[in-house]
Amino acid sequence: MIILGIDPGLANTGWGLVEASGNRFRCVGYGCITTPAAMDTARRLKDIHDGILGLVALHAPAECAIESLYFNVNVKSAFATGQARGVALLATADAGLPVGEYGPGEVKLAVTGTGSADKKQVQYMVRAILGLAEEPKPDHAADALALAICHANSRVARARVVAATAGTARPRR
Repeated sequence: MIILGIDPGLANTGWGLVEASGNRFRCVGYGCITTPAAMDTARRLKDIHDGILGLVALHAPAECAIESLYFNVNVKSAFATGQARGVALLATADAGLPVGEYGPGEVKLAVTGTGSADKKQVQYMVRAILGLAEEPKPDHAADALALAICHANSRVARARVVAATAGTARPRR
């Protein structure tokens, strides 16, 4: 199964495609959808939307993982990220993809073993997990790959819980 990870941002929306088979992962591709600051905001958002739809059309992912919005001291930056996140969610909905949403700490924990890892640690572990020759750059793309890995691990964990609890439900009284 191919999972599309998205790290939303107005200037740089990172994307990463990971093929997951059980607990084995393969990098399909990664990069950034970059929009220039001088461009009209509406046009930038359309470019992000269209870029994600293009990735979906080209690679046919089965599911998507996107970073959830977290509190940011810089309100202007948080607002722009929220707009990019909104069009990314719209694009995945347009494509009919199920979406998992994960906070930064959750993703860092899933990939590095600690929720307080820095960008370099995430890049290093994504490289190791995917068997890449070098650390994925820019960090937005590495974060997107980490999101896809986190989502794949979450799917495996959920499947184990369902299997372990199958047939153990008690009737309500």
